Amino acid sequence: MTNRLIYLPLGGAGEIGMNFYVYGYGQKNQERYIIVDAGVTFPNNDTSPGVDLITADPSFILERKDRVDAVFITHAHEDHVGGLGMLIRELGDVPVFARSFTAEIARGKMERFGQDKKQVVTVAPYPERIDAGEFKVSFVPISHSIPEASACLIEVDGKRILHTGDFKVDRSPLVGEAFDDDLYTALGDEGIDALVCDSTNVFSKSEGRSEATLTDNIHGYIAGCKGMVVATTFASNVARVRTLAQAGVRAGRKVILVGRSMDNMVSTSHKTKVLQDMPAVMEAEDYDPKDHNKTMVICTGSQGEYRAASGWLSRGGYMGISLKEGDSFLFSSKVIPGNERSVAVILNDLARQGVDVTYNDDRFHVSGHANQPDLMHIQTLTRPKSVIPMHGEYRHLRELKKLSTESGTPSIIAPNGTMVEIGDKGLSVVDDISTGRMFLDGKVMISASDGIVRQRLQMARDGHISVLISVATDGKAVEPSWVMLAGLPEKAIDGTDIASAIEEDIDRDLGKMGAKGLRADDQLEGLVVKLSKRASNGFYGKKPQITVFISRFD
Repeated sequence: MTNRLIYLPLGGAGEIGMNFYVYGYGQKNQERYIIVDAGVTFPNNDTSPGVDLITADPSFILERKDRVDAVFITHAHEDHVGGLGMLIRELGDVPVFARSFTAEIARGKMERFGQDKKQVVTVAPYPERIDAGEFKVSFVPISHSIPEASACLIEVDGKRILHTGDFKVDRSPLVGEAFDDDLYTALGDEGIDALVCDSTNVFSKSEGRSEATLTDNIHGYIAGCKGMVVATTFASNVARVRTLAQAGVRAGRKVILVGRSMDNMVSTSHKTKVLQDMPAVMEAEDYDPKDHNKTMVICTGSQGEYRAASGWLSRGGYMGISLKEGDSFLFSSKVIPGNERSVAVILNDLARQGVDVTYNDDRFHVSGHANQPDLMHIQTLTRPKSVIPMHGEYRHLRELKKLSTESGTPSIIAPNGTMVEIGDKGLSVVDDISTGRMFLDGKVMISASDGIVRQRLQMARDGHISVLISVATDGKAVEPSWVMLAGLPEKAIDGTDIASAIEEDIDRDLGKMGAKGLRADDQLEGLVVKLSKRASNGFYGKKPQITVFISRFD
Protein backbone atom coordinates (compact mmCIF):
# COMPACT_ATOMS: atom_id res chain seq x y z
CA MET A 1 0.00 0.00 0.00
CA THR A 2 1.14 3.53 -0.72
CA ASN A 3 1.26 6.33 1.81
CA ARG A 4 -1.20 9.18 1.66
CA LEU A 5 -1.36 12.75 3.01
CA ILE A 6 -4.72 13.78 4.44
CA TYR A 7 -6.32 16.96 5.75
CA LEU A 8 -9.29 16.72 8.14
CA PRO A 9 -11.00 19.70 9.80
CA LEU A 10 -12.84 18.75 12.99
CA GLY A 11 -13.73 22.38 13.77
CA GLY A 12 -13.40 25.78 12.10
CA ALA A 13 -14.45 24.83 8.55
CA GLY A 14 -18.09 25.66 7.86
CA GLU A 15 -18.15 27.94 10.91
CA ILE A 16 -16.19 30.85 12.35
CA GLY A 17 -14.38 29.80 15.50
CA MET A 18 -13.53 26.52 17.27
CA ASN A 19 -10.58 25.80 14.95
CA PHE A 20 -9.24 22.23 15.05
CA TYR A 21 -7.40 20.74 12.08
CA VAL A 22 -5.79 17.33 11.66
CA TYR A 23 -3.10 16.32 9.15
CA GLY A 24 -2.17 12.70 8.67
CA TYR A 25 0.46 10.80 6.69
CA GLY A 26 0.99 7.07 6.14
CA GLN A 27 -0.82 4.04 4.82
CA LYS A 28 -4.61 4.18 4.96
CA ASN A 29 -5.88 3.69 8.52
CA GLN A 30 -2.30 3.66 9.82
CA GLU A 31 -1.46 7.35 9.43
CA ARG A 32 0.57 9.33 11.94
CA TYR A 33 -1.05 12.66 12.85
CA ILE A 34 -0.37 16.23 13.82
CA ILE A 35 -2.98 18.71 15.07
CA VAL A 36 -3.06 22.40 14.18
CA ASP A 37 -4.94 24.51 16.75
CA ALA A 38 -7.37 23.52 19.50
CA GLY A 39 -9.89 26.33 19.82
CA VAL A 40 -13.22 27.00 21.48
CA THR A 41 -16.35 28.92 20.68
CA PHE A 42 -18.57 30.57 23.24
CA PRO A 43 -22.08 29.58 24.32
CA ASN A 44 -25.17 31.73 24.62
CA ASN A 45 -28.31 31.29 26.66
CA ASP A 46 -30.48 30.93 23.56
CA THR A 47 -28.76 27.76 22.32
CA SER A 48 -26.55 26.43 25.13
CA PRO A 49 -27.69 27.66 28.57
CA GLY A 50 -25.37 26.94 31.46
CA VAL A 51 -22.50 25.86 29.21
CA ASP A 52 -19.06 27.39 29.85
CA LEU A 53 -17.18 26.59 26.63
CA ILE A 54 -17.75 24.68 23.40
CA THR A 55 -15.05 22.67 21.63
CA ALA A 56 -14.91 20.49 18.56
CA ASP A 57 -15.58 16.81 19.23
CA PRO A 58 -12.09 15.24 19.26
CA SER A 59 -13.34 11.61 19.23
CA PHE A 60 -11.71 10.81 15.88
CA ILE A 61 -8.24 11.78 17.02
CA LEU A 62 -8.62 10.46 20.58
CA GLU A 63 -9.38 7.02 19.17
CA ARG A 64 -5.99 7.29 17.43
CA LYS A 65 -4.09 9.21 20.10
CA ASP A 66 -1.24 6.71 20.13
CA ARG A 67 -0.45 7.94 16.61
CA VAL A 68 -0.49 11.70 17.36
CA ASP A 69 3.01 13.19 17.23
CA ALA A 70 2.45 16.88 18.04
CA VAL A 71 0.07 19.81 18.43
CA PHE A 72 0.87 23.18 16.80
CA ILE A 73 -0.83 26.43 17.83
CA THR A 74 -0.81 29.20 15.22
CA HIS A 75 -1.72 32.08 17.56
CA ALA A 76 -3.25 32.95 20.92
CA HIS A 77 -6.86 33.75 20.09
CA GLU A 78 -9.38 31.70 22.08
CA ASP A 79 -10.82 30.09 18.96
CA HIS A 80 -7.37 28.60 18.29
CA VAL A 81 -5.90 27.89 21.75
CA GLY A 82 -8.80 28.01 24.22
CA GLY A 83 -9.47 24.25 24.12
CA LEU A 84 -5.85 23.14 24.49
CA GLY A 85 -6.01 22.16 28.17
CA MET A 86 -9.16 20.10 27.63
CA LEU A 87 -7.64 18.37 24.60
CA ILE A 88 -4.33 17.50 26.28
CA ARG A 89 -6.17 16.18 29.34
CA GLU A 90 -7.57 13.49 27.02
CA LEU A 91 -4.71 13.24 24.53
CA GLY A 92 -1.92 12.69 27.01
CA ASP A 93 1.82 13.32 26.77
CA VAL A 94 2.01 14.93 23.34
CA PRO A 95 4.31 17.94 22.76
CA VAL A 96 2.65 21.28 22.03
CA PHE A 97 4.64 23.76 19.91
CA ALA A 98 4.09 27.52 19.67
CA ARG A 99 5.99 30.76 19.39
CA SER A 100 6.88 32.73 22.51
CA PHE A 101 3.77 34.90 23.06
CA THR A 102 1.38 32.13 22.05
CA ALA A 103 3.23 29.62 24.21
CA GLU A 104 2.77 31.77 27.32
CA ILE A 105 -0.98 31.97 26.73
CA ALA A 106 -1.08 28.23 25.97
CA ARG A 107 0.58 27.41 29.28
CA GLY A 108 -2.20 29.24 31.08
CA LYS A 109 -4.77 27.09 29.27
CA MET A 110 -2.87 23.97 30.32
CA GLU A 111 -2.71 24.99 33.99
CA ARG A 112 -6.44 25.75 34.11
CA PHE A 113 -7.17 22.09 33.35
CA GLY A 114 -4.47 20.62 35.55
CA GLN A 115 -1.99 19.83 32.78
CA ASP A 116 1.79 20.21 32.88
CA LYS A 117 2.63 23.57 31.29
CA LYS A 118 6.13 22.24 30.52
CA GLN A 119 4.48 20.22 27.76
CA VAL A 120 4.30 23.49 25.78
CA VAL A 121 7.54 24.07 23.85
CA THR A 122 8.56 27.53 22.67
CA VAL A 123 10.07 27.55 19.18
CA ALA A 124 11.59 30.11 16.86
CA PRO A 125 9.94 31.17 13.60
CA TYR A 126 10.79 30.01 10.08
CA PRO A 127 13.25 28.82 8.88
CA GLU A 128 13.43 26.71 12.08
CA ARG A 129 11.74 23.34 11.49
CA ILE A 130 10.17 21.09 14.12
CA ASP A 131 10.35 17.34 13.55
CA ALA A 132 7.06 15.63 14.38
CA GLY A 133 7.14 12.04 13.17
CA GLU A 134 7.19 12.13 9.38
CA PHE A 135 6.25 15.83 9.39
CA LYS A 136 8.46 18.88 9.47
CA VAL A 137 6.63 22.04 10.52
CA SER A 138 7.70 25.70 10.56
CA PHE A 139 5.97 28.74 12.02
CA VAL A 140 5.95 31.41 9.29
CA PRO A 141 5.28 34.94 10.63
CA ILE A 142 2.07 36.48 9.30
CA SER A 143 0.19 39.64 10.30
CA HIS A 144 -3.05 39.44 12.27
CA SER A 145 -4.70 41.28 15.19
CA ILE A 146 -2.57 39.60 17.84
CA PRO A 147 1.23 39.39 18.29
CA GLU A 148 3.24 36.59 16.70
CA ALA A 149 0.51 35.05 14.58
CA SER A 150 1.97 32.44 12.25
CA ALA A 151 1.11 30.33 9.28
CA CYS A 152 2.30 26.72 9.42
CA LEU A 153 4.48 25.37 6.64
CA ILE A 154 3.92 21.61 6.76
CA GLU A 155 6.35 19.38 4.83
CA VAL A 156 6.10 15.64 4.38
CA ASP A 157 7.27 13.22 1.68
CA GLY A 158 8.20 16.00 -0.72
CA LYS A 159 4.85 17.81 -0.38
CA ARG A 160 4.43 21.26 1.14
CA ILE A 161 1.23 22.64 2.67
CA LEU A 162 0.86 26.24 3.78
CA HIS A 163 -1.79 26.49 6.52
CA THR A 164 -2.35 30.25 6.84
CA GLY A 165 -4.10 30.37 10.21
CA ASP A 166 -5.85 33.72 10.67
CA PHE A 167 -4.16 36.51 8.76
CA LYS A 168 -4.37 39.85 7.00
CA VAL A 169 -2.02 41.69 4.68
CA ASP A 170 -0.82 44.44 7.04
CA ARG A 171 2.56 45.97 6.30
CA SER A 172 2.47 48.25 9.37
CA PRO A 173 0.63 46.40 12.16
CA LEU A 174 2.29 48.48 14.95
CA VAL A 175 2.81 45.39 17.13
CA GLY A 176 4.09 42.08 15.77
CA GLU A 177 5.60 41.26 12.40
CA ALA A 178 4.49 43.01 9.23
CA PHE A 179 3.28 40.95 6.30
CA ASP A 180 6.37 40.05 4.29
CA ASP A 181 5.67 39.76 0.55
CA ASP A 182 9.18 38.59 -0.19
CA LEU A 183 8.98 35.78 2.35
CA TYR A 184 5.77 34.38 0.88
CA THR A 185 7.07 34.78 -2.64
CA ALA A 186 10.11 32.72 -1.64
CA LEU A 187 7.86 30.03 -0.17
CA GLY A 188 5.99 29.96 -3.45
CA ASP A 189 9.24 29.65 -5.37
CA GLU A 190 9.95 26.40 -3.49
CA GLY A 191 6.49 25.10 -4.31
CA ILE A 192 3.21 24.89 -2.39
CA ASP A 193 1.04 21.85 -3.04
CA ALA A 194 -1.95 23.11 -1.05
CA LEU A 195 -2.81 26.48 0.46
CA VAL A 196 -5.20 25.92 3.38
CA CYS A 197 -6.56 29.44 3.64
CA ASP A 198 -8.58 31.70 5.95
CA SER A 199 -11.83 32.74 4.22
CA THR A 200 -13.56 34.87 6.88
CA ASN A 201 -13.61 38.18 4.98
CA VAL A 202 -13.91 36.81 1.45
CA PHE A 203 -17.02 38.91 0.76
CA SER A 204 -15.26 42.20 1.62
CA LYS A 205 -14.10 43.44 -1.79
CA SER A 206 -12.00 46.42 -0.70
CA GLU A 207 -8.36 46.01 0.25
CA GLY A 208 -7.76 45.48 3.94
CA ARG A 209 -6.59 48.46 5.99
CA SER A 210 -3.57 48.58 8.26
CA GLU A 211 -3.76 48.96 12.02
CA ALA A 212 -1.62 52.08 11.59
CA THR A 213 -4.42 53.89 9.74
CA LEU A 214 -6.40 54.19 12.99
CA THR A 215 -3.86 56.13 15.02
CA ASP A 216 -4.81 59.67 14.00
CA ASN A 217 -8.54 58.94 14.18
CA ILE A 218 -8.32 57.53 17.70
CA HIS A 219 -6.07 60.34 18.91
CA GLY A 220 -8.46 62.92 17.47
CA TYR A 221 -11.49 61.28 19.04
CA ILE A 222 -9.99 61.10 22.53
CA ALA A 223 -8.72 64.68 22.35
CA GLY A 224 -12.24 65.90 21.55
CA CYS A 225 -14.01 64.24 24.49
CA LYS A 226 -15.02 66.32 27.53
CA GLY A 227 -16.02 63.92 30.31
CA MET A 228 -14.63 60.49 31.12
CA VAL A 229 -13.76 58.34 28.11
CA VAL A 230 -14.24 54.58 28.09
CA ALA A 231 -12.94 52.52 25.15
CA THR A 232 -13.50 48.81 24.67
CA THR A 233 -11.75 46.53 22.21
CA PHE A 234 -10.60 42.92 21.89
CA ALA A 235 -8.23 42.21 24.77
CA SER A 236 -5.87 40.32 22.46
CA ASN A 237 -5.40 43.29 20.12
CA VAL A 238 -2.55 44.74 22.12
CA ALA A 239 -1.61 47.09 19.27
CA ARG A 240 -5.06 48.71 19.60
CA VAL A 241 -4.81 48.78 23.38
CA ARG A 242 -1.48 50.59 23.08
CA THR A 243 -2.85 53.10 20.54
CA LEU A 244 -5.79 53.86 22.83
CA ALA A 245 -3.51 54.26 25.85
CA GLN A 246 -1.14 56.54 23.94
CA ALA A 247 -4.11 58.68 22.82
CA GLY A 248 -5.31 59.00 26.41
CA VAL A 249 -1.91 60.05 27.70
CA ARG A 250 -1.46 62.54 24.84
CA ALA A 251 -4.84 64.08 25.76
CA GLY A 252 -3.64 64.57 29.34
CA ARG A 253 -5.72 61.78 30.83
CA LYS A 254 -4.96 59.17 33.45
CA VAL A 255 -5.36 55.77 31.78
CA ILE A 256 -6.90 52.83 33.62
CA LEU A 257 -6.79 49.29 32.23
CA VAL A 258 -9.73 47.12 33.34
CA GLY A 259 -10.41 43.43 32.68
CA ARG A 260 -8.58 40.24 33.58
CA SER A 261 -8.06 39.07 29.98
CA MET A 262 -6.73 42.48 28.95
CA ASP A 263 -4.32 42.54 31.88
CA ASN A 264 -3.17 39.04 30.92
CA MET A 265 -2.57 39.93 27.28
CA VAL A 266 -0.66 43.12 28.08
CA SER A 267 1.46 41.50 30.79
CA THR A 268 2.25 38.56 28.48
CA SER A 269 3.21 41.01 25.73
CA HIS A 270 5.64 42.70 28.11
CA LYS A 271 7.02 39.37 29.34
CA THR A 272 7.69 38.12 25.82
CA LYS A 273 8.94 41.55 24.68
CA VAL A 274 6.53 41.93 21.78
CA LEU A 275 5.09 45.20 23.15
CA GLN A 276 7.19 48.35 23.25
CA ASP A 277 6.34 51.96 24.18
CA MET A 278 3.24 51.08 26.16
CA PRO A 279 2.36 54.05 28.41
CA ALA A 280 2.12 53.53 32.15
CA VAL A 281 -1.45 52.64 33.13
CA MET A 282 -3.27 52.51 36.44
CA GLU A 283 -5.54 49.92 38.01
CA ALA A 284 -9.20 50.48 38.82
CA GLU A 285 -8.35 50.82 42.53
CA ASP A 286 -6.35 53.97 41.68
CA TYR A 287 -9.40 55.79 40.26
CA ASP A 288 -10.10 59.15 41.93
CA PRO A 289 -13.61 60.58 41.32
CA LYS A 290 -12.11 64.09 41.45
CA ASP A 291 -10.27 63.22 38.20
CA HIS A 292 -13.40 61.87 36.48
CA ASN A 293 -13.16 64.20 33.47
CA LYS A 294 -9.44 63.55 33.11
CA THR A 295 -9.69 59.76 33.17
CA MET A 296 -9.72 57.24 30.33
CA VAL A 297 -10.75 53.62 30.92
CA ILE A 298 -9.74 50.86 28.48
CA CYS A 299 -11.75 47.74 29.18
CA THR A 300 -12.97 44.35 28.02
CA GLY A 301 -16.50 43.51 26.91
CA SER A 302 -16.64 44.67 23.28
CA GLN A 303 -18.88 41.68 22.42
CA GLY A 304 -21.49 42.41 25.06
CA GLU A 305 -20.25 39.83 27.58
CA TYR A 306 -22.47 40.23 30.62
CA ARG A 307 -19.72 39.82 33.22
CA ALA A 308 -17.09 41.90 31.42
CA ALA A 309 -16.19 45.45 32.49
CA SER A 310 -18.23 47.13 29.74
CA GLY A 311 -21.34 45.32 30.88
CA TRP A 312 -20.85 46.34 34.50
CA LEU A 313 -20.19 49.97 33.56
CA SER A 314 -23.33 50.07 31.43
CA ARG A 315 -25.38 48.76 34.37
CA GLY A 316 -24.13 51.33 36.87
CA GLY A 317 -20.48 50.88 37.75
CA TYR A 318 -17.43 48.69 38.12
CA MET A 319 -14.89 48.65 40.95
CA GLY A 320 -15.83 52.17 42.07
CA ILE A 321 -15.89 53.62 38.54
CA SER A 322 -19.24 54.91 37.25
CA LEU A 323 -20.31 56.89 34.20
CA LYS A 324 -22.12 60.22 34.07
CA GLU A 325 -24.19 62.06 31.51
CA GLY A 326 -21.93 63.55 28.87
CA ASP A 327 -19.23 60.88 29.19
CA SER A 328 -18.07 59.08 26.03
CA PHE A 329 -17.91 55.36 25.22
CA LEU A 330 -15.98 54.09 22.18
CA PHE A 331 -16.38 50.63 20.71
CA SER A 332 -13.07 50.17 18.90
CA SER A 333 -14.21 46.80 17.61
CA LYS A 334 -16.56 44.93 15.30
CA VAL A 335 -19.40 42.79 16.57
CA ILE A 336 -18.90 39.08 15.89
CA PRO A 337 -22.04 37.63 14.26
CA GLY A 338 -24.31 36.26 16.97
CA ASN A 339 -23.35 38.89 19.56
CA GLU A 340 -25.54 41.71 18.22
CA ARG A 341 -28.27 41.34 20.85
CA SER A 342 -25.82 41.32 23.76
CA VAL A 343 -24.09 44.45 22.49
CA ALA A 344 -27.45 46.17 21.91
CA VAL A 345 -28.29 45.68 25.60
CA ILE A 346 -25.13 47.57 26.58
CA LEU A 347 -25.80 50.31 24.02
CA ASN A 348 -29.27 50.92 25.43
CA ASP A 349 -28.06 50.86 29.04
CA LEU A 350 -25.39 53.44 28.19
CA ALA A 351 -27.97 55.61 26.44
CA ARG A 352 -30.14 55.59 29.57
CA GLN A 353 -27.19 57.03 31.49
CA GLY A 354 -26.81 59.83 28.97
CA VAL A 355 -23.46 58.50 27.71
CA ASP A 356 -22.41 59.38 24.13
CA VAL A 357 -21.61 56.13 22.32
CA THR A 358 -19.51 55.66 19.19
CA TYR A 359 -20.17 52.24 17.73
CA ASN A 360 -19.66 50.34 14.49
CA ASP A 361 -17.48 53.11 13.08
CA ASP A 362 -14.77 52.07 10.59
CA ARG A 363 -12.63 55.03 11.60
CA PHE A 364 -11.81 53.23 14.83
CA HIS A 365 -11.52 49.58 13.84
CA VAL A 366 -9.92 47.41 11.17
CA SER A 367 -10.43 43.68 10.80
CA GLY A 368 -7.73 41.17 11.56
CA HIS A 369 -8.74 39.01 8.58
CA ALA A 370 -7.78 39.32 4.93
CA ASN A 371 -10.36 40.84 2.59
CA GLN A 372 -10.96 39.38 -0.87
CA PRO A 373 -8.11 41.24 -2.65
CA ASP A 374 -5.67 40.15 0.06
CA LEU A 375 -6.84 36.54 -0.10
CA MET A 376 -6.09 36.55 -3.78
CA HIS A 377 -2.80 38.36 -3.16
CA ILE A 378 -1.42 35.53 -1.01
CA GLN A 379 -2.38 33.11 -3.79
CA THR A 380 -0.52 35.29 -6.29
CA LEU A 381 2.58 35.26 -4.09
CA THR A 382 2.62 31.57 -3.20
CA ARG A 383 1.22 30.14 -6.48
CA PRO A 384 -0.22 26.99 -4.85
CA LYS A 385 -1.21 23.94 -6.89
CA SER A 386 -4.53 23.86 -4.99
CA VAL A 387 -6.54 25.78 -2.38
CA ILE A 388 -8.58 24.48 0.55
CA PRO A 389 -10.69 27.24 2.18
CA MET A 390 -11.08 27.09 5.98
CA HIS A 391 -12.08 29.35 8.88
CA GLY A 392 -15.41 30.46 7.50
CA GLU A 393 -19.05 29.49 7.23
CA TYR A 394 -20.03 27.32 4.29
CA ARG A 395 -20.82 30.38 2.16
CA HIS A 396 -17.31 31.73 2.79
CA LEU A 397 -15.70 28.41 1.84
CA ARG A 398 -17.77 28.26 -1.34
CA GLU A 399 -16.91 31.82 -2.37
CA LEU A 400 -13.15 31.36 -1.90
CA LYS A 401 -13.32 28.10 -3.86
CA LYS A 402 -15.12 29.96 -6.65
CA LEU A 403 -12.56 32.79 -6.74
CA SER A 404 -9.61 30.40 -6.62
CA THR A 405 -11.00 28.24 -9.41
CA GLU A 406 -11.73 31.28 -11.58
CA SER A 407 -8.13 32.39 -11.15
CA GLY A 408 -6.93 29.00 -12.39
CA THR A 409 -6.18 27.24 -9.10
CA PRO A 410 -8.11 24.02 -8.33
CA SER A 411 -10.02 24.18 -5.06
CA ILE A 412 -12.34 22.05 -2.96
CA ILE A 413 -14.94 22.69 -0.24
CA ALA A 414 -14.11 20.70 2.89
CA PRO A 415 -16.33 21.52 5.87
CA ASN A 416 -15.89 19.85 9.25
CA GLY A 417 -15.60 16.07 8.99
CA THR A 418 -14.48 16.05 5.34
CA MET A 419 -11.27 14.05 4.87
CA VAL A 420 -9.28 15.29 1.88
CA GLU A 421 -6.30 13.53 0.35
CA ILE A 422 -3.62 15.86 -0.98
CA GLY A 423 -2.19 13.67 -3.71
CA ASP A 424 0.07 13.91 -6.73
CA LYS A 425 -2.99 14.47 -8.94
CA GLY A 426 -4.56 17.10 -6.70
CA LEU A 427 -7.27 17.10 -4.06
CA SER A 428 -9.93 14.45 -3.52
CA VAL A 429 -12.48 13.72 -0.79
CA VAL A 430 -11.76 10.24 0.57
CA ASP A 431 -13.99 10.00 3.63
CA ASP A 432 -16.60 11.74 5.77
CA ILE A 433 -16.03 11.63 9.53
CA SER A 434 -18.75 12.05 12.11
CA THR A 435 -17.96 15.20 14.05
CA GLY A 436 -19.78 17.61 16.31
CA ARG A 437 -19.40 19.64 19.48
CA MET A 438 -18.45 19.04 23.08
CA PHE A 439 -19.67 21.26 25.93
CA LEU A 440 -17.73 22.17 29.06
CA ASP A 441 -20.54 22.20 31.61
CA GLY A 442 -18.98 23.24 34.90
CA LYS A 443 -16.24 20.64 35.39
CA VAL A 444 -17.75 18.02 33.10
CA MET A 445 -17.41 17.53 29.34
CA ILE A 446 -20.64 16.45 27.62
CA SER A 447 -21.41 15.78 23.99
CA ALA A 448 -23.94 17.84 22.09
CA SER A 449 -25.48 14.51 21.04
CA ASP A 450 -26.13 13.50 24.67
CA GLY A 451 -29.31 15.57 24.70
CA ILE A 452 -28.51 17.22 28.04
CA VAL A 453 -28.49 20.77 26.71
CA ARG A 454 -31.50 20.01 24.52
CA GLN A 455 -33.37 18.84 27.63
CA ARG A 456 -32.26 21.97 29.46
CA LEU A 457 -33.64 24.11 26.64
CA GLN A 458 -36.94 22.25 26.75
CA MET A 459 -37.21 22.81 30.50
CA ALA A 460 -36.46 26.52 30.00
CA ARG A 461 -39.13 26.73 27.31
CA ASP A 462 -41.86 24.52 28.78
CA GLY A 463 -41.09 24.11 32.48
CA HIS A 464 -40.84 20.97 34.60
CA ILE A 465 -43.22 18.85 36.68
CA SER A 466 -42.06 16.43 39.38
CA VAL A 467 -44.51 13.75 40.54
CA LEU A 468 -44.05 11.53 43.61
CA ILE A 469 -46.10 8.31 43.75
CA SER A 470 -46.07 6.16 46.92
CA VAL A 471 -47.34 2.61 46.38
CA ALA A 472 -47.32 -0.51 48.51
CA THR A 473 -44.96 -3.23 47.30
CA ASP A 474 -47.93 -5.53 46.66
CA GLY A 475 -49.82 -2.77 44.80
CA LYS A 476 -52.79 -2.94 47.18
CA ALA A 477 -52.36 0.53 48.71
CA VAL A 478 -51.65 3.93 47.20
CA GLU A 479 -50.84 7.13 49.09
CA PRO A 480 -52.01 10.49 47.64
CA SER A 481 -49.65 11.70 44.93
CA TRP A 482 -47.53 14.82 45.29
CA VAL A 483 -46.82 17.24 42.42
CA MET A 484 -44.27 20.06 42.31
CA LEU A 485 -44.11 22.65 39.52
CA ALA A 486 -40.91 24.38 38.38
CA GLY A 487 -40.89 27.23 35.90
CA LEU A 488 -44.69 27.07 35.54
CA PRO A 489 -47.59 29.17 36.88
CA GLU A 490 -49.26 27.75 39.99
CA LYS A 491 -52.75 29.06 39.20
CA ALA A 492 -54.87 28.50 36.09
CA ILE A 493 -56.73 31.32 34.37
CA ASP A 494 -59.85 30.49 36.46
CA GLY A 495 -57.88 30.39 39.72
CA THR A 496 -57.56 26.59 39.92
CA ASP A 497 -54.54 25.32 41.86
CA ILE A 498 -52.84 23.43 39.05
CA ALA A 499 -50.64 21.13 41.14
CA SER A 500 -53.65 20.01 43.19
CA ALA A 501 -55.69 19.46 40.03
CA ILE A 502 -52.97 17.26 38.50
CA GLU A 503 -52.72 15.31 41.77
CA GLU A 504 -56.47 14.67 41.71
CA ASP A 505 -56.33 13.42 38.11
CA ILE A 506 -53.47 11.06 38.93
CA ASP A 507 -55.07 9.74 42.13
CA ARG A 508 -58.39 9.13 40.39
CA ASP A 509 -56.83 7.06 37.58
CA LEU A 510 -54.45 5.18 39.85
CA GLY A 511 -57.45 4.21 41.94
CA LYS A 512 -58.86 2.45 38.90
CA MET A 513 -55.74 0.33 38.36
CA GLY A 514 -55.50 -3.16 39.74
CA ALA A 515 -52.74 -4.32 42.07
CA LYS A 516 -50.93 -6.01 39.19
CA GLY A 517 -50.61 -2.75 37.24
CA LEU A 518 -49.47 -0.87 40.32
CA ARG A 519 -46.67 -3.40 40.92
CA ALA A 520 -45.06 -2.69 37.51
CA ASP A 521 -42.90 0.48 37.74
CA ASP A 522 -42.67 1.06 33.98
CA GLN A 523 -46.44 0.76 33.49
CA LEU A 524 -47.09 3.00 36.47
CA GLU A 525 -44.61 5.63 35.33
CA GLY A 526 -46.02 5.65 31.80
CA LEU A 527 -49.53 6.27 33.08
CA VAL A 528 -48.42 9.11 35.37
CA VAL A 529 -46.49 10.80 32.56
CA LYS A 530 -49.51 10.50 30.25
CA LEU A 531 -51.89 11.94 32.85
CA SER A 532 -49.49 14.79 33.71
CA LYS A 533 -48.99 15.73 30.07
CA ARG A 534 -52.73 15.69 29.41
CA ALA A 535 -53.44 17.91 32.41
CA SER A 536 -50.59 20.35 31.74
CA ASN A 537 -51.57 20.67 28.10
CA GLY A 538 -55.10 21.58 29.21
CA PHE A 539 -53.89 24.17 31.71
CA TYR A 540 -50.85 25.57 29.90
CA GLY A 541 -51.13 24.56 26.27
CA LYS A 542 -47.57 23.16 26.41
CA LYS A 543 -45.72 19.97 27.24
CA PRO A 544 -43.30 20.39 30.16
CA GLN A 545 -40.59 17.92 31.10
CA ILE A 546 -41.98 15.39 33.59
CA THR A 547 -40.05 13.35 36.14
CA VAL A 548 -41.81 10.57 38.08
CA PHE A 549 -40.52 9.27 41.42
CA ILE A 550 -41.99 5.96 42.65
CA SER A 551 -41.63 5.13 46.34
CA ARG A 552 -42.43 1.59 47.47
CA PHE A 553 -43.49 0.76 51.06
CA ASP A 554 -44.50 -2.41 52.89
